[in-house]
Amino acid sequence: MVDVSKILNEALRECNDCADLDSLDQVRVKYLGKKGEITSLLKQLGKLSPAERPRVGNEINTAKTQLLLSVEEHRKILEKTFLDQSIADETIDVSLPGRGNSEGTIHPVNLALARIEEFFIGLGFDIGEGPEIESSDYNFTHLNIPEHHPARAMHDTFYFDDKLLLRTHTSPVQIRTMEKNKPPFKLIAPGKAYRCDSDLTHTPMFHQVEGFCVDKNVSFADLRSVLLDFFQFFFDKELELRMRPSYFPFTEPSAEVDISCVKCDGSGCRLCSHTGWIEVLGCGMVHPKVLSGVDVDPENYTGWAFGLGIDRLAMLRYSIDDLRSFFENDIRFLEQFIRN
Repeated sequence: MVDVSKILNEALRECNDCADLDSLDQVRVKYLGKKGEITSLLKQLGKLSPAERPRVGNEINTAKTQLLLSVEEHRKILEKTFLDQSIADETIDVSLPGRGNSEGTIHPVNLALARIEEFFIGLGFDIGEGPEIESSDYNFTHLNIPEHHPARAMHDTFYFDDKLLLRTHTSPVQIRTMEKNKPPFKLIAPGKAYRCDSDLTHTPMFHQVEGFCVDKNVSFADLRSVLLDFFQFFFDKELELRMRPSYFPFTEPSAEVDISCVKCDGSGCRLCSHTGWIEVLGCGMVHPKVLSGVDVDPENYTGWAFGLGIDRLAMLRYSIDDLRSFFENDIRFLEQFIRN
């Protein structure tokens, strides 16, 4: 067996020489860790005779206790020194000039919404609102969405129970408006919607505008004309628009709408995946079943409807590549935007 007192004195000297907590912890591990020098001595007791074992064991345990106390005392000293230094370094000089306050800015989503509302109000549209907690009847059934439709699945929709949910679109406002009034209708319904989705271009909560018009002799051509004028107004530039056949339960016929890329003007770039086109919304003629469900005669009235994502349009208008930036409240990001 080696000299226990010699090891202890060396350990105490190293402990007192430590200038920071990391080096102190290294000393503790060196001597008291699983493979430490004092720990190794305890493991060698079995090699001693029964007569020597109690005396040496007691000496090693005494050294171990003494070193633990020394490490703990030195730790308190270092922590106090570090705290005192931190307080001194972080002292605020109240005589220094202040940094000033940053001026608030309008959020880019609100800027985009204001531009959307400006256009449609100019065409005589009203603005409607509805509850964000909806019944499945208004969110699905009255919109001709069948029971087996994937949109009703729990992995797409936030349900409270079998009947109540967070609305997945603002289209229920269309139903509530037509239930309480008589045609003609010209309405946009901006608001929050919720779906189980989250990535660079999707969030569980997003902003949508539902727009619809119901009157006599309303046609698909009217819808296309309104949308083309709207996108040229929104982006302040001449754009091309195309419609591709699609399917939505609440419209018939239905279409997906693309506009020529707002960045490359249709020549092809990374934003439009080099196609020259960007998909912006879904639309169509209001399904006769939706009209008859709210006591509007589909033989006398026709209508069109569309739904667009405000966040998506704001990203395109202001060249934002990550939707999550809208929700991080970074003043440096928000200060970039002015009302235009």
